[in-house]
Amino acid sequence: MATTVLYPEGQLPDDALEREVFGPEVRVLRREAGSIAELAAGDCAEVDGLMISRFTVTGADMARFPRLRAIVRMGVGYDRLDRPAAAARNILICNVPDYGTTEVADHAIALALALRRGIIQHHDAQRRSPPPAWRPIPGDLVRRASVQTFGIIGLGRIGTAAALRARAFGFRVVFYDPYLPNGAELGLGLLRAPTLEDLLRQTDTLTIHTPLTRETRRMLGLDQLKLLRRGAVVVNTARGPVIDVDALGTLLRDGHIAGAGLDVLPVEPPVEPLPELIRAYRAREPWLEGRLVVTPHAAFYSPEAVHDTRVKAAETMRAALLTNRPRNVITPEMD
Repeated sequence: MATTVLYPEGQLPDDALEREVFGPEVRVLRREAGSIAELAAGDCAEVDGLMISRFTVTGADMARFPRLRAIVRMGVGYDRLDRPAAAARNILICNVPDYGTTEVADHAIALALALRRGIIQHHDAQRRSPPPAWRPIPGDLVRRASVQTFGIIGLGRIGTAAALRARAFGFRVVFYDPYLPNGAELGLGLLRAPTLEDLLRQTDTLTIHTPLTRETRRMLGLDQLKLLRRGAVVVNTARGPVIDVDALGTLLRDGHIAGAGLDVLPVEPPVEPLPELIRAYRAREPWLEGRLVVTPHAAFYSPEAVHDTRVKAAETMRAALLTNRPRNVITPEMD
């Protein structure tokens, strides 16, 4: 029987790219289901490789695939995959860590600059009827880049790309990453904070580039966010649960945090009951005008990034199924 790879989420408009990567040895099966549970048993019985974009995959889900040998997450994060259950069945879990790096870094910088230059603030204000006076809006948001410390949590591929962009704009760039080897900052010309608290205390504009793990879930609560300099801006293009959005809302309301740009939320898409911050944002409450911008987990997106993701995911799956040299393997111990 041919090796079969299933794309269950309607990810592919066609399979031309995938067939070119896989070659004749692999059969590509495309479906559009709402969850693993909705897939036909007959399809599950044939699958050797499973391509996942947004689905959660539990041990019970894996049990539906008697031949399953590999799951490839078509993205960076792998927190929705039950890695211990996969390991118990000798199923490889892999990801695509190098897609969309430039897009996410660009998005993070764009959010930071749109807030720090008052673009969002003026955009919202000029839509009022009548509009305000034709002049700058004073306050804590707009600051010259060179007088700010740009703090980065996580200096992986995306964090590094964001750091280099921020430095080019003139920010003083400091990062916190306890897993980066000593001296890595020297080759990049960056400053390194020894602790998260030290980073936050000196940061004016914060951007987050960490995966979601047991360690990073809600790592930024009220006590941590209060350490930021007054008038700080917070940007999150990583994972929503890293930040306590209720705490963020509290500090936005009292003015300690001047603005925030969120591409990710704790629950996506947001559902009722909405976090108070998101409810106020959607209601366009005056106190939040120009101070919060939300994008729908879109930082990764460009047509070029989608192309790269498809090709790299197929290459990763091919290596897992057809060679003895799998790549981008995620083990249960990796947080």
